[in-house]
Amino acid sequence: MTGSDAAPQIDTSRPHPARVYDWWLGGKDNYPVDEELARRILALDNTAVRGARANRRFMHRAVRTVAEAGIRQFLDIGTGIPTEPNLHQVAQGVAPEARVVYADNDPIVLRHAQALLHGSAEGSTDYVHADVRDVGTLLARAEESLDFTRPVALSLVALTHYLGDEADGDDVYGMVGSYVAALAPGSCLILSQVTPDLNPEAVAKAAGAFRAGGTPFHPRSITEFRRFFDGLELLGPGVIPVTGWRPEAEDVAVQAEGVVPVYAGVARKPGPALPRP
Repeated sequence: MTGSDAAPQIDTSRPHPARVYDWWLGGKDNYPVDEELARRILALDNTAVRGARANRRFMHRAVRTVAEAGIRQFLDIGTGIPTEPNLHQVAQGVAPEARVVYADNDPIVLRHAQALLHGSAEGSTDYVHADVRDVGTLLARAEESLDFTRPVALSLVALTHYLGDEADGDDVYGMVGSYVAALAPGSCLILSQVTPDLNPEAVAKAAGAFRAGGTPFHPRSITEFRRFFDGLELLGPGVIPVTGWRPEAEDVAVQAEGVVPVYAGVARKPGPALPRP
């Protein structure tokens, strides 16, 4: 579909969030400039590695939850560098016929897109090289694989804190709202976001390090985070620190190590969903 799209050259002179995240997850698809920033932030905020892993595990739990509830289509924006189990493996582990589209604008993610394109024989897995800010283009290309008249789970895990508000030229709330507006009733929004509420000093220092490295970074309070779900029906337990969202044994162990300053939530778009064919 789109895994062969031409992409810009990888800029190894500046850190990139996907590669910094990859370093925190123990990956090898990063460069010295990314490792330098990752280590600097970890020195300022010792929850960074646990936070990255907690975000990943939240995605696994949330995807399983909505797949078990009957959703069979997934759009994952801000995919990042492949780290198993990937979203399609989780979704297709529940429902082999699930259709998944990944979207990211990082050239190194495009380079590894083929690793994401091996899904189950019954389902499909595709990749769109596009920027989250280009809502129309991204949705049009995702629609080549997904049926937007039927429910879709939109995954925006660990993405929105890299996007600013209207005053910053991004209007992240309008952006997320545009994606949700394109989804059918019964669709779900899966979202996590760094917050200053749970560890203000460390998060402020980490945000400063990101910005100094050329990456915008916007932690948000619980009130600001809840705005993403306006008009949607939150699934239990609602908006909560990421390790507390329907935790499993490993998440309880992470909780015992101390707070992870990330909020998470999953919400459903109201209205009658069409029955699966």
